[in-house]
Amino acid sequence: MKQKKLKWISIIIGTLVVTGCLYLLLQDSTQTKVEYVKAVASVSQEQTKKTEDRTVQDDKPEEEEQTEQVEVTAKPIAENIKDKVREVLEVALDFLKKDQQIVAIGDSLTEGIGDETENGGYVGILNNTFEDNKLNITVQNFGKKGNRTDQLLKRLENEDIASAIKEADMVLITIGANDIMSVFKSNFMNVTMEPFQAERVKYMERLKAIFNKINELNPDTQIYLIGFYNPFERHFGEIKELGMIVENWNEAGKSVSEEYKNVRFIPTIDLFSNSTIDLLAEDEFHPNTSGYKLMAQRVLDYLKESNKETEMNSVEVSP
Repeated sequence: MKQKKLKWISIIIGTLVVTGCLYLLLQDSTQTKVEYVKAVASVSQEQTKKTEDRTVQDDKPEEEEQTEQVEVTAKPIAENIKDKVREVLEVALDFLKKDQQIVAIGDSLTEGIGDETENGGYVGILNNTFEDNKLNITVQNFGKKGNRTDQLLKRLENEDIASAIKEADMVLITIGANDIMSVFKSNFMNVTMEPFQAERVKYMERLKAIFNKINELNPDTQIYLIGFYNPFERHFGEIKELGMIVENWNEAGKSVSEEYKNVRFIPTIDLFSNSTIDLLAEDEFHPNTSGYKLMAQRVLDYLKESNKETEMNSVEVSP
């Protein structure tokens, strides 16, 4: 029975991986809206569309290609929303000091993929909130979609990123989702728990290396690792193994974070679990604007909590 269940997981994950890759490739080449595929029968249609789009792309000069992309995405309503909607959080920010610098690093969740307003996801919402409250807080976003922990570790050697971290009061990180997806891609025909457990150990080692590098660059900064949510819950909630993988990797991130005095783990899985509203983008993987807004609020809650702890620790006890 267990083997039969894992075989079904293999088929489902194979479909998710193939269609997810197709969506991202088509998004990069044409920026058109692609309906996320939820069934195996749709895969061949997406492959055909991909081939046609890439053929058209190869036949055009670079300048014409860029012009075509603008024309394809020129939808008056969508553009109007993107230009005018500026998501902010209505929250008291008196706990934040002025003249601070925040650096956000990581994967597509840091970049803000899925945010319909294209304002940078949770990082952009935080920045808008700081600006509207007239706080002189500089936010730099170094998110890059597709980044795994090993790739982020290498990017920390980048001069611009390293320089920004050296001056940062806080570093926000989203990383690890692509590490999980890499295991899926390598084992989608025979998904079992073992490869995820083995890679989880390596993920923890690379996470420590990332924290160590950041502390080497700036031992005075406060680091926040933002945890995973479960994007499979809506359509495959009955497959408990998928949820177990996400939970196990969250525990790994939290465990590593607790080894450092200046690192805090920020959970997000509860924000997306059993939600009555749609919190995922059309690709059914990344958050939409509403999802990112919840993430931004959660980050602010933890910043406030950390600030209170710092103030308490700095109070001198009278003899």
